[in-house]
Amino acid sequence: MTETIRRATDADGEAIGSLIAGIFAEYDGVLFLRDELPELAGIASYYERGGGAGFVAERGSLLIGCAGYTTSKSGAGIELKKLYVRATERNTGLGGRLVALVEEAAARAGARYIDLWSDTKFLTAHAFYERRGYVKSGETRPLHDASHTIEFYFKKPLVDAAREPRG
Repeated sequence: MTETIRRATDADGEAIGSLIAGIFAEYDGVLFLRDELPELAGIASYYERGGGAGFVAERGSLLIGCAGYTTSKSGAGIELKKLYVRATERNTGLGGRLVALVEEAAARAGARYIDLWSDTKFLTAHAFYERRGYVKSGETRPLHDASHTIEFYFKKPLVDAAREPRG
């Protein structure tokens, strides 16, 4: 059975939370506390308020992946948020299909870049991002959460071929 990818709704927050909790449990010291993710109570509205959208992937009635985006703080790009794929679905191309939806939205919006933050413990995710052209800058930020999370910053410049000099 193939997956179905659709726009996220506010009602998807509970299932997204369960997906994230399962993924966090794969890592020592990464805690899932719903209070630290209040946006799950209205996930689609959260993305929309930020100028973006969210997507969920389902196989039957099981949520197997998600991703979303908002406008970046500078307004010149978009920020990829909450890319999560169930362990049994990794290495199937699902993560790439979800990221492609975000990249297509960025292209339609004329964004100059896509950026994201990722927990320093998520090494497999970092390799995935780097294969897709995202560059880890070395910049970090602490989240001041119960897990004492530190995140790496990644950025992917987007090139508009029409604006590039010919040569």
